[in-house]
Amino acid sequence: METTLKDLSPKNITWADNPKRNPIDLIELFGNSRPVWLEIGFGGGEHLLHMAQTYPDIGIIGCEPYVNGVAMLVPRIAETGTKNVRVHMGDARDMLDVLPEASLNKAFLLYPDPWPKSRHHRRRFVEPENIDQLARALKSGAEFRVATDIEDYVRHTMEHMTSRSDFEWLAETPDNWRKPWADWHRTRYEVKAIREGRTPHYMTFRRI
Repeated sequence: METTLKDLSPKNITWADNPKRNPIDLIELFGNSRPVWLEIGFGGGEHLLHMAQTYPDIGIIGCEPYVNGVAMLVPRIAETGTKNVRVHMGDARDMLDVLPEASLNKAFLLYPDPWPKSRHHRRRFVEPENIDQLARALKSGAEFRVATDIEDYVRHTMEHMTSRSDFEWLAETPDNWRKPWADWHRTRYEVKAIREGRTPHYMTFRRI
């Protein structure tokens, strides 16, 4: 039977049926109490699918507002028989509204829209109100991984994240953030960035 977005979507995330943003049941969503990860804006889904296949015992929720990215990922989930992915075609902030407190073991923000104009910086995901919601949903000790090739987004992220008391930056050496994670899978955006001469940065923050 063909896999569709409806098959992969959280059943109780129909906003019209959940106007009070009641927390979703992650055990019902994945069938057991496995660790749950969240990818905020999965683009073409390369990294998300790699992680799901590398760690079959965890559940991954991917959020992506653009239909092209979702349309690329869903057929690949079906082709590979991957069972531990759930897809929300929409804003990750809506998902954060309905995730139970301290329910996530890891979160990813990979090559987010940089919103380069100063007047648009408030649209960036790394803003206090969004990180507050993310912090609420992350378990103590959970990782928040951020990758970007935009120097100003690196600065912006470091300024916002290192000033918080609920996260700590994990950096063993000064250039640690230039090395990808051991289980990293390159995205199409990173391939483009390297081709155009930009340097990827990899930042890891731990929820305290």
